[in-house]
Amino acid sequence: MSEATTASSTPPCGGVDEVLPIGRLSTLGLQHVMVMYAGAVAVPLIIGDALGLTKEQITILINADLLCCGLITLIQAWGVGIFGIRLPVMMGVSFAAVTPMIAIGSNPELGLTGIFGACILAGLFSILISPVFSRLMGLFPL
Repeated sequence: MSEATTASSTPPCGGVDEVLPIGRLSTLGLQHVMVMYAGAVAVPLIIGDALGLTKEQITILINADLLCCGLITLIQAWGVGIFGIRLPVMMGVSFAAVTPMIAIGSNPELGLTGIFGACILAGLFSILISPVFSRLMGLFPL
């Protein structure tokens, strides 16, 4: 057998649209869920502990966090109207906001309500400012 025959009999590496075998796809999907899950649970644990919340309150924070992660993952993957990137991504939680959330929550006048309000306002601001930043993407080469 020549090298050309051997090389051509080897299946080519798939591209972006390649569908993986179910075993490999399941393994990679489980890996993504586990990585997202660890962060999604750690952030409410850190914030809840820092604010002196009860175990029941921390449990509610974790449940709300996981629900939001799941919903935004579906919106990003499937797309809803103008929202969503329509790519198979797993949305998780950022540790970047932990310190500001603890600072807001530590203020007796604000507490958890202040954290929730700040998150809602930040989300609305992000939605409103995203069209501007999408036009600026051309200025940043890959």
